[in-house]
Amino acid sequence: MSALLDTNAILYLLGGRVAEPLPAGQYYVSVISEIELLSYPLLDAAEEDRIRSFLSEAALIELTPSVRTAAIELRRQHKLKVPDAIIAASALTLGVELLTNDPHLLRIPALQCRSLRLK
Repeated sequence: MSALLDTNAILYLLGGRVAEPLPAGQYYVSVISEIELLSYPLLDAAEEDRIRSFLSEAALIELTPSVRTAAIELRRQHKLKVPDAIIAASALTLGVELLTNDPHLLRIPALQCRSLRLK
């Protein structure tokens, strides 16, 4: 299994809301998700440590030129918000599945997506 985790998927995993554990494999996280997760204004030290620990287990995907180009095209074609376009572009550029529960991303034909079953 190889997949990129959307921010909402990470929040569901950290919150214990996912019905089944993820299979073993290589997981990626966009730098956008890192920023979204760690910039929450009411984040306390324990939650920040938990998020950082989780993120340390995944490969961080930076905003490379190919990700930027793909994000621009996705945003134009599907009217996505910038963070969603970058996360989707990261998965497309890597050639991996995107784990997300975002209905807008699940509808993009070129993007291989799967939603997480929640409790």
